[in-house]
Amino acid sequence: MAFGTDPDGTHRYRATATWSGSTGAGYDGFTRAHRITAPPAQAALELSNDPSLGGDASRLDPEQLVLAAASSCQLLSFLAIAARARIDVTGYRDDAEATMSHDEGPARIAAIVLRPRITVAPGPGVPRVERLVHLAHQECYVANSLATPVTVEPTVTFSM
Repeated sequence: MAFGTDPDGTHRYRATATWSGSTGAGYDGFTRAHRITAPPAQAALELSNDPSLGGDASRLDPEQLVLAAASSCQLLSFLAIAARARIDVTGYRDDAEATMSHDEGPARIAAIVLRPRITVAPGPGVPRVERLVHLAHQECYVANSLATPVTVEPTVTFSM
């Protein structure tokens, strides 16, 4: 749920990033570990940098969060559309991937590929489920918010 919703329907979200330590020892000498909270959720995220930039590999990094947000939004958008269409989805697994580019201009996530493997109860045909996957992609708030291209490559199977 959003932090708040304005009378005009605009949703507002908040997050707080906290870090403490010292950068006095230089680039190689400070901790990248930090915490993100986003009320009203009580769970906090313990984050760091990518290990190649001095981060802690046991913690998520911001680039992973961008990828996770795109994957999660696609999943939730698809499940909502499938439920409204009365399609019984019984499983969903997305092995998503993001690629980082350092070639031109500032470093950025150059592409995101979502690869959901969707299991549905017998009934609808694969083309119908794939249409709903692509409709979900068009409605995904996160994908619509990113300048990075997000593609979806679904695989549909049927449960027995």
